Amino acid sequence: MNIHMFGVFESHTLRKLSFLVFLICILITLKNHNAETKNSLQTARIPPSDLASIFSQELTLFPNFGDPSSLEYDFYRNSCPSAEQIVRTMIRRLYTVRPDVAPALLRLLFHDCFIQGCDASVLLDAINGIRSEKDSPPNETLKGFDIIDSIKAELEAACPGIVSCADILVLAAREGVVLAGGPFYPLDTGRRDSSRAFPDAVAYGIPAPDEELRTILATFASRGFTDKETVSLLGSHSIGVVHCKFFEDRLYNFQGTNRPDPSLDPGFLELLKSKCNHSDRTAPPESQISFNIPPQYSYDGSPSPSHSSSESSSPEEPRMAMAYDGPGSNFGTLYYRSLLQGRGLLYADQQLMAKEVTETWVRAYASENTLFRRDFAVTMMKLSNLQVLTAPRGLVRFNCSKVG
Repeated sequence: MNIHMFGVFESHTLRKLSFLVFLICILITLKNHNAETKNSLQTARIPPSDLASIFSQELTLFPNFGDPSSLEYDFYRNSCPSAEQIVRTMIRRLYTVRPDVAPALLRLLFHDCFIQGCDASVLLDAINGIRSEKDSPPNETLKGFDIIDSIKAELEAACPGIVSCADILVLAAREGVVLAGGPFYPLDTGRRDSSRAFPDAVAYGIPAPDEELRTILATFASRGFTDKETVSLLGSHSIGVVHCKFFEDRLYNFQGTNRPDPSLDPGFLELLKSKCNHSDRTAPPESQISFNIPPQYSYDGSPSPSHSSSESSSPEEPRMAMAYDGPGSNFGTLYYRSLLQGRGLLYADQQLMAKEVTETWVRAYASENTLFRRDFAVTMMKLSNLQVLTAPRGLVRFNCSKVG
C-alpha cells in the first residue's frame, strides 16, 4: 500500500514538475517577442508579474496558435504515455545512419503546414482518381514519408488509433531540428488529421526557390508571419542539400540575360559552377530516391537483419549542401553570414538582403546566434500550430498515407 501511494505521489509530482518546466521554456523562448524594430534588438525587460499572468500575455502574441484550449501539453499522457518518447527514440536512432532525416522532416513539416494548416494532408497518397499533394510540382522532391510511416507503425503497435499523423510530423521535425544543432522548443499536442488533400493549393502556396522578396513576404504574411519571423524561419536553410537545377539559372542565364546573377560573390560563383555542370542532365528525378527506412525499424531503432540502408545505385543530380563550407556548430549563424557575403545558395535566400527590414534581421542573426535560436524556436512553435484540426474535427488515421 505504501509503495503504491508513493508511486502515485511520484507520478503526480513528475507531471507537475514537467508542466512547470514547459512553462519556463515558453517564457524563456518568448521573452520580449515584441522587440521588433531594428533600433530595439536588445532584450527588453518583462515587468514583474506572477507566472500565470506572464504566460497569458505571451500567448496573445500569436493569433495563429488558434484556441489555446484546443491543444494540450502532454496530450497523450494517459492515452499513450510513451508516444513522444517513441518518436524521439526512433528519430535519434535513424539520425545516426541518415543525418539527412533532419532537413527532410523539416521541409515536410513546412509543406504540410503552409497548405491548409498542420493536418498531415501532405502525407496522403492519391487514390481512386483523387489527387495527392505529393504529386504537385513543389512537392515532387519531398522525402521522409517512409520515416513517418515507420513511426506511425510503432505507435499503432503501442497505442492503436491514438496518436495522429499530424502530431507525429511536428514532433519528429522538432527532434530533427535539435539533432541538427537547432534549438529545442516545446510543443502542445492533440492535433487531428485531415480526411483529404489539397493539391491545387500547393502550386501557389509554397514559395519557389527563385521567388522575389515581395512575393515571399506576402506569402508568409498571409499565414500570419511577420517579416522578422520570415527571416528567422528561413534560417532552416542552414541544413540539407539543394539540387543544382534549382539555382542553375543564377550561374549561367540569370533572368534571361545569359549572364550570372550579379549579386553572387565571384568566388562563390566559380565554386558553384565547378559543382554544377551546365550540361549534366542525365540523372533521374529526386522524387525516385527514397530514404529506404521501412517499418522493420523497431522502437529501439535496431533494423531487422533483412534491412538494407543503401539507396538506389542510380547517379543523383549534382547538388550543393546548404552548409557548403562544412557543418558548423552554430545552427543558423553561417546561413545568415553567407547572405552578408553574397553567398546565398538560392535566389530567394539572397533576396533577404534586398529590403532594409529583412536585411536588418539578417545582420542581427549573423552576429547573435542566441537571438536567432530564440526567435527560430518561437517561429517554429507558431508554424507547428497553423490552422490545426482538433476534436471533433478531423480524424486519427491508422495509416498516414490513407484515410481508410
